[in-house]
Amino acid sequence: MDSKWYFCNELSTMELKKIIEEKSQESWEIYLPSISIDCVVFGFHDATLKVLVLKMKDKNLWGLPGGYVNKLENLSEAASRILKKRTGAENIYLNQFRAFGDLDRSEGFFEEYADTVWNKQRFVSIGFYALVDYSKVNLIIDNFSDACEWKSIEELPEFMMDHQTIFNTALITLRKQLNDKPIGYNLLPEKFTMPELQKLYEIILGKKLNRGNFYRKMLRYDILFKLDESRKGGAHKAPDLYQFDLEKYEVALKEGLNNGW
Repeated sequence: MDSKWYFCNELSTMELKKIIEEKSQESWEIYLPSISIDCVVFGFHDATLKVLVLKMKDKNLWGLPGGYVNKLENLSEAASRILKKRTGAENIYLNQFRAFGDLDRSEGFFEEYADTVWNKQRFVSIGFYALVDYSKVNLIIDNFSDACEWKSIEELPEFMMDHQTIFNTALITLRKQLNDKPIGYNLLPEKFTMPELQKLYEIILGKKLNRGNFYRKMLRYDILFKLDESRKGGAHKAPDLYQFDLEKYEVALKEGLNNGW
């Protein structure tokens, strides 16, 4: 199922600069100074790992979903709130992976703005990556964007500010975590085949995996249910369907796995 699109019409015809300037005073009042959040949202669809990106209004630049932290809000709460506004999804798997605080990380983007504008201040951005079920996401174009789209990680557009670095770091972190954490529950549909799970791992790792070794290792982790049904269609033998054993999966998330890839 393709992701749906929703448009936020308020201020939709205004230029980006005017919107930012008009919202600046409100931002000073409600947000925590000097800290922002940028999210790398991964989804898996048509055997491709995708990331959610936004085209900034009036600019030929793309960015990651992000925002600011309310004064009475935890970082994880802020990240969940920001992503709910962008995707409509709740209970998203989030992982905080690094802070980005280079001195001039956003200077060029806001050079035409007055120094008193909220967005032009120096911000240390806390990076989160999110794993979501592609089919359950409703893409939202807000007042600051002209487009909100899924892009293959192999065909990314030109990013604004340091968002390419943030994305690269998120992907490296995800690859490293495949060595000791189970990945898949939040990216795959409820029922999936072992070839689909292997394809997901291969894309994240950026390399081919031996089919037999992959199957044996995944079954040895003991986090899957083999269902009494198969995926119909196609010329070959219908592959068996699996589900994650959520209880064992959550234990593995906390305690890790015995060996990696």
